[in-house]
Amino acid sequence: MYAIIKFFLFLLPPETAHNVALNLMEKALKFPILGKSLRNSFKSNNQIPVKFAGITFPNLVGLAAGFDKDAKRLHLLKEFGFGFVEVGTVTPKPQDGNPKPRLFRIPKDFALINRMGFNNCGVVDMVERLKQRPEGLIVGGNIGKNKLTPNDEAINDYVYCFEMLYDHVDYIAVNISSPNTPGLRDLQEETFIVGLFEQLHKIRAEKAIFKPIFLKIAPDFQMNAIKEIVRVIKIAKIDGIIATNTTVSREKLSISAVEIKKMGAGGLSGVPVFEPSNFVLSTLSLELAGEIPIMGVGGVFNGRDASAKLKRGADLIQVYTGFIYEGPWIVKNILDSVDKYN
Repeated sequence: MYAIIKFFLFLLPPETAHNVALNLMEKALKFPILGKSLRNSFKSNNQIPVKFAGITFPNLVGLAAGFDKDAKRLHLLKEFGFGFVEVGTVTPKPQDGNPKPRLFRIPKDFALINRMGFNNCGVVDMVERLKQRPEGLIVGGNIGKNKLTPNDEAINDYVYCFEMLYDHVDYIAVNISSPNTPGLRDLQEETFIVGLFEQLHKIRAEKAIFKPIFLKIAPDFQMNAIKEIVRVIKIAKIDGIIATNTTVSREKLSISAVEIKKMGAGGLSGVPVFEPSNFVLSTLSLELAGEIPIMGVGGVFNGRDASAKLKRGADLIQVYTGFIYEGPWIVKNILDSVDKYN
């Protein structure tokens, strides 16, 4: 059924299709008989809780940051069966992001290129929505810096978002690995990471409830760089790793160089990032030796892909591009089939 829906959605510009699809699903769920049937179709019987960084997740499949940037769709996303949803990336001030077009499908490769640029309504607006978040859904908050904030002041943006979100989410994810904010990846170095997490830990120490803080890293590290980031992760006492973000590489795409150039800059996600993200994941897992838990992200479309992440050391997985290509039954399909690949 989703194949037919996707055919028509893919006739629309990607950002338009995103909103149309979610609006239609919200309306469909309001019809008593149709809504009940859809809800039942999203349910998996393979709901095995996962303990990760002190949080018990109802299942291992989460939705990565970038899909629900402003926490507007949490009630709907819970219906799809996600064990958790990561909202954001959110910044202190609202910003429009990069000019359109900024999101491109590559159906031949089951991939996307995006250069959204942290378009969001700002952290104050997000907090108001999170006050009405659905019960029983684990929600993470992914934080970033505003585009116009210089890197030498970036720490202030992260601290502000952290303080604003802390009481309204279950964990915080620090995003310094998006390729779509100029200079952001330059922050993936020891001085910034250690200094930032030192401040975040001090703020957390004054809170009544402990909530873990994760770091999201890029897939474009070579072996020596991964070993260096592991060293920094241990010094900064980071509670968990999200591996990985999108890649700036254009390798393994079947489309022509002319088409790639026409799409321009941006982060590549989907099937082409599966192996690069798995390399980072498995190397991290080996280097960390179980000391710090890892979420595996990048190119997960089915139970086989999820199992590959788990075998390489992930404890949880997140989807994004797979959700767009496979539809709202992706969680059920992964949970129902992941065991047979273990």
